[in-house]
Amino acid sequence: MDLEYMDIWCWLIPLSVGLLCGFFGYLIGRGANPTVDYDSQIKKLRQENEKAKSDLAKCEQKLAAGSALNNGNYTVFDATEAKKYMGKSVKLDDLSLIEGIGPKIRSLFHNYDIRSWKALSETTVAKCQEVLDSGGDRYKVHDPASWPMQAKMASEGKWKELAKWQDEHKHGKL
Repeated sequence: MDLEYMDIWCWLIPLSVGLLCGFFGYLIGRGANPTVDYDSQIKKLRQENEKAKSDLAKCEQKLAAGSALNNGNYTVFDATEAKKYMGKSVKLDDLSLIEGIGPKIRSLFHNYDIRSWKALSETTVAKCQEVLDSGGDRYKVHDPASWPMQAKMASEGKWKELAKWQDEHKHGKL
């Protein structure tokens, strides 16, 4: 071979090998991936979407039913409205919201399975005093006379009235 034709072969051989590989790759790839039936896939995805929507509707119904069961006679608890009137963040059924109840007294009520505003509102003053007496002598200074009434206001969502009452009656005394 002459050196002057060598330059053409250096380009021609790799080019032809590349074209042949590309052609065979195309044939192999086309055979491995037959035409996709997009219509059947769309139909299947629409069915799955409808099923998901019906499942979501069922879950929302269960959630609504469960909320009604768990909350008793509560109005819908609105934390932003409660914060607006109370001046602090309010958690649902936090007994320490009641004037005169702190974390330790709250734990005493929890020992007696009084864990919600509704349960406290249905508790007699005598039972509240019994709960305090179970904590020892240091809780004798507390007066639970207003706690059921305050809890009733909280459970009914009467935040404005509760805040006004607590401002007028410092330390929860009537």
